[in-house]
Amino acid sequence: MITSNNPAWSQVLTNPATEFPLTPLSVISGSLPPQLTGTLYRNGPARLARGEQKVGHWFDGDGAILAVHLAEGKASAVYRFVQTDEYQAETAANRYLYSNYGMKAPGGFWNNWLKGIKNSANTSVLALADRLLALWEGGKPYALDLNTLETKGIDNLSDTLQFPFSAHPKVDPDTGEIYNFAVVPGKQTTLHIYRCHKTGKLIKQNSLNLSGCPLIHDFALTQKYLVFFIPPVRINLIPVLLGTKCYSDAMVWRPQLGTQILICDRDTLSPVSQATTEPWYQWHFSNGYEDQDGQIAIEFIRYDDFATNQYLKEVATGKTKTTAKGRLWTVTINPQTGQVKASSPLLDRHCEFPIVASHQVTKPWRYSYVTTHGEGMIPEQEMFNAIARFDRQTGNLTLADMGANIYPSEPIYVSQPDNLEQGWLLTVVYDGNTDSSEVRIYKGDRLNEAPICRLALPSTIPHSFHGKWSSLITPPDSV
Repeated sequence: MITSNNPAWSQVLTNPATEFPLTPLSVISGSLPPQLTGTLYRNGPARLARGEQKVGHWFDGDGAILAVHLAEGKASAVYRFVQTDEYQAETAANRYLYSNYGMKAPGGFWNNWLKGIKNSANTSVLALADRLLALWEGGKPYALDLNTLETKGIDNLSDTLQFPFSAHPKVDPDTGEIYNFAVVPGKQTTLHIYRCHKTGKLIKQNSLNLSGCPLIHDFALTQKYLVFFIPPVRINLIPVLLGTKCYSDAMVWRPQLGTQILICDRDTLSPVSQATTEPWYQWHFSNGYEDQDGQIAIEFIRYDDFATNQYLKEVATGKTKTTAKGRLWTVTINPQTGQVKASSPLLDRHCEFPIVASHQVTKPWRYSYVTTHGEGMIPEQEMFNAIARFDRQTGNLTLADMGANIYPSEPIYVSQPDNLEQGWLLTVVYDGNTDSSEVRIYKGDRLNEAPICRLALPSTIPHSFHGKWSSLITPPDSV
């Protein structure tokens, strides 16, 4: 029940999340589709305080993974913190020891140098055939057991990964190859670009020098290219190195620099073109492809400035007031010059976490899925309480409005095994009215109807960032 003047969404962030072992899930309503077999994984910050210490930014929270296993009309789930070295050390000390995205290391300069930045492992996941990778853009991935979520340790991608592995890898639906990147600050900031085999083995990499120290969170993959938008955010590294500022506080919005567009060849990972256009900021891309004229079409969530970072910082306090409107946007780019040929909004409403069906990555697609607000919501005060399907062909938006004080996570599209163009949308929902969490399953083309199945989770799941569906493994039997 709502027990304070804070918004309902903040209740689930007040205390650290409660782990639970593999547990059968009861059905609240409806029934599980018998064809829906596989595992939904979600990752997000699940601990925002230790004792009287509180994190400085939502991005600082310790990562915890939820795995929801579905098979033969039955469901089970397990929820566990990622046991990073830093998490274990802070658990033993019962206090924060490391610097982070929005936190300075206790003790200032010397602790900052000696301990380094904490790997929160809290942003996304990548399910491989034999392990799950918990991802965080400032460090290497952590490997977990696909079924039990037991942490196995840092994963070096067959002992060849030397630098961080960012949180938004892209998987080619035809070859299974995995593409990713890392931004490594230094005297000369470097962009490392990776191509990996579907097993996770790193097979090719390239390094490019960047101007200043920008913030790059995501990229787009097409059939021929990797496309990076480098927004005009620059990190002043000196106070970070001296321990007087955290990374978030050292970031400066410099719109006069414009947004840089960097296009790299997908096979060689070498640059093809680079250009500068008007300033904007973006966290996430939904997809990209080459059109019939060879031009690159990219869809993403665009912000006018970097106020989104302040809003996300406020989330950790339980109250938000900053307005930061992200709109679904499209641009068309000449790949040989990097010049923007066309740019326009697709939706004039705040939304985030855009996705497409996994088999449509790098290809033309019709439907994009986002989280957004229902009618009458105040975006700067409330978290998203709806998921939606946007029809790129007609411009229509179909909304699944969860209602007051009910908050869904990023929707994950799962295709039917025998018909990729039909499928389901899965989302993990926090209900602030009852202080409970559940999994909701919708028919992908009927979001305006009630979910076809609702599954109760054993404990509340804090608002998470990203997830993935995997049908590569056979889910364990419910216990």
